[in-house]
Amino acid sequence: MKKTKYIYLLLILILASCQTQETKKETLEEAPQKENNEFKFWAWTHANNERTDESYIEEYKKYKDNGIDAIFINTNADPKLLSRLAPIAKKEGLEVHAWMFTMNRPGDTVALKHPDWYMVSRSGKSCFDARPYVDYYQWLSPSHPDARQHIWSLVEGLAEVEDVASVHLDYIRYPDVYLPVALLPKYGITQDEELPDYDFDYSDASVNAFKEKFGRDPREMENPAIDIEWKQFRLNEIRNVVNHAYKIAHEHGKILTAAVFPYPEMADHMVRQRWDKWKIDVVTPMIYNSFYNEGVDWVGFATAQGVSDLQGTGTELHTGIYVPELSPEELEKAIQTSKDNGAKGVSFFDGNALNPEKLTIVKKMKAALN
Repeated sequence: MKKTKYIYLLLILILASCQTQETKKETLEEAPQKENNEFKFWAWTHANNERTDESYIEEYKKYKDNGIDAIFINTNADPKLLSRLAPIAKKEGLEVHAWMFTMNRPGDTVALKHPDWYMVSRSGKSCFDARPYVDYYQWLSPSHPDARQHIWSLVEGLAEVEDVASVHLDYIRYPDVYLPVALLPKYGITQDEELPDYDFDYSDASVNAFKEKFGRDPREMENPAIDIEWKQFRLNEIRNVVNHAYKIAHEHGKILTAAVFPYPEMADHMVRQRWDKWKIDVVTPMIYNSFYNEGVDWVGFATAQGVSDLQGTGTELHTGIYVPELSPEELEKAIQTSKDNGAKGVSFFDGNALNPEKLTIVKKMKAALN
């Protein structure tokens, strides 16, 4: 009898242990650990296969020596190049994040074989061959199932790379309905309303998906700008791409991060991007004050707005700062006001713009804020 009880107790302990291990595994997959609570310094960087390892070692060492903790590396979603660079950056003490263009896929050789994957404007122009604003605006439709799957396959390829902390989504939105005000003179246009050439996505995939849900055709709307279901449908299409990318990243033990517009209401208005509704671990809103003819104080305002909108979501906000237009003194102020208004860190666009004077400021502020 005692032997039977002993065996029974042993089985219970084994089952409990297995259950505990499974719970730990699920927890890892569902919620990879974020970093510590130090105020974090990031930089966006570019990469190509032509450069030597020695040149990357020099660049990454420069960042680390001057207070940068983490870098977003743009390899054009090439996991092979990322696999080469991630160990180099990690050896220099940097955290590595895989930066990828998401809905905007310029020169994507796979996507270019499928003209029906691309977004279409209200005026009937496809991003496949009639691109808005600039030639590298080649936007895929989040409503086309094959285009979505292609994007998710790119996310997975990057998430599989060792020594990578996150997949970082950029251009995770629609084309600009409204450009930042400081950029309008460059294109010689006035945007007082939603113009047909810059209002997307009227592709067959998107229109048919909307019609299936609501029984109406956006192409036949008299004023689609005021149709709340049509607007919300497109916000949700981007959200769905993000949420599945989040699942993919977490299944590989990585977090998901994203570069987004300054704060959710503004992002909603300008590019149909409502990032406070996403499953996302970290956002780096591009609070580029010079793009909006604003002073450095606006960096603090937009940071505070984003932090407020993220309350209760678990998503961290790290302020994105546009370095080229800032003096060293303004850069210092931008970093400080980001911290004062609730950001968990700051990210600099881009690494190449951090000249010796500005790196001195970064190093100084890293020491002062931690």
